[in-house]
Amino acid sequence: MIASSTLSVPNLGLAPRTSYANHQPILKTPNASASSSEPQGGKPKGSSQLTRWSRARAIRSGRKLDRAGQRSQLLEPNSPVQPRERVSLDVKDDTSTGSDGEDDVEMTAGKSIYMVSDGTGWTVEHSVNAALGQFEHCLVDRGCAVNTHLFSGIDEVERLMEIVKQAAKEGAMLVYTLAEPSMAESARHACKHWGIPTTDMLGPITEAIATHLGVSPSGLPRGAPGRSFPLTDDYFRRIEAIEFTIKQDDGALPQNLHKADIILAGVSRTGKTPLSIYLAQKGYKVANVPIVMGVPLPKTLFEVDPEKVFGLTINPLVLQTIRRARAKTLGFSEGMKSNYSEMDHVRQELEFARTILAQNPVWPVIEVTGKAIEETAAVVLRLYHDRKHKCSMPRISKRY
Repeated sequence: MIASSTLSVPNLGLAPRTSYANHQPILKTPNASASSSEPQGGKPKGSSQLTRWSRARAIRSGRKLDRAGQRSQLLEPNSPVQPRERVSLDVKDDTSTGSDGEDDVEMTAGKSIYMVSDGTGWTVEHSVNAALGQFEHCLVDRGCAVNTHLFSGIDEVERLMEIVKQAAKEGAMLVYTLAEPSMAESARHACKHWGIPTTDMLGPITEAIATHLGVSPSGLPRGAPGRSFPLTDDYFRRIEAIEFTIKQDDGALPQNLHKADIILAGVSRTGKTPLSIYLAQKGYKVANVPIVMGVPLPKTLFEVDPEKVFGLTINPLVLQTIRRARAKTLGFSEGMKSNYSEMDHVRQELEFARTILAQNPVWPVIEVTGKAIEETAAVVLRLYHDRKHKCSMPRISKRY
């Protein structure tokens, strides 16, 4: 039986770079005559969950991944912009095909999303990344890669129009957070004129809040000359929290545990330190205590308010993988004997930690497997505020 595979790849060119962002290299269509003699691979096989996470993060960060059946080369920086074209490669193979049609492969080069901001770009970047998280099944398993490009500090219409024109050439989507109404309106009209799909991330919610409060927005981006940022108590509280958290890292100074707002306990490589620093940047004093077999926990850990202690646990297979990577960075070779990343030791250590956490039922235990630092922090803060304010409905309250 003859199998036919069709590879559809848009031929994208890269225009000369502007001074506003570093564009990712764009894939060029392979030579048709050369490719027609090589059979294309079938649909990429499913991978383990760990591999899928790493591949998803690589795709969302803009790094190139080599895939079977996707043979491409990079364009030179000065290559002219060419219109998109569809290339069909009919490949004949003597292998038999099943009735499920998995031999018909449709793969496309990465599509671009332009993110434009008149400030730092933090809001639009995190919003787009959060939305892309809903498409990891497509980004990883089906090869529909996405390239994101951030343009920050865009406060002039001329620069905005250059970005819009470049987005039109690449067939990109444009997402923007522009506080000044005239800039946002210019972006909307330009995208409509050039036929660019666009989304205003800031405008609708700003208008809704203005209606709710009955007050007009300032229309000034963060850091604008017309906005003042006094050194408030909240600012100094955050600085103090960061300094405290750094000093309390990895079980240091256990006599100060009573001064902490949040205490994290868990075995090595469960993410205690990065989680502590993330929470400290939000103004919480955090201490973390490692749980190690054969090493007694500090007595002060059991003397503090148990409602501010949080246990962290993780899947043993994931923990072993993380520890092996950590051992390599520390210079441990495969020939060196160490039980740090051995599965038996990992399981015993997790069981030892589980026993301690079970003996303290007031301590909530958070599963960190597959969670980003932000996700784990959200769980910790929700529980922390629920307990602190005795809320009947889970919430994190803050007064402005």
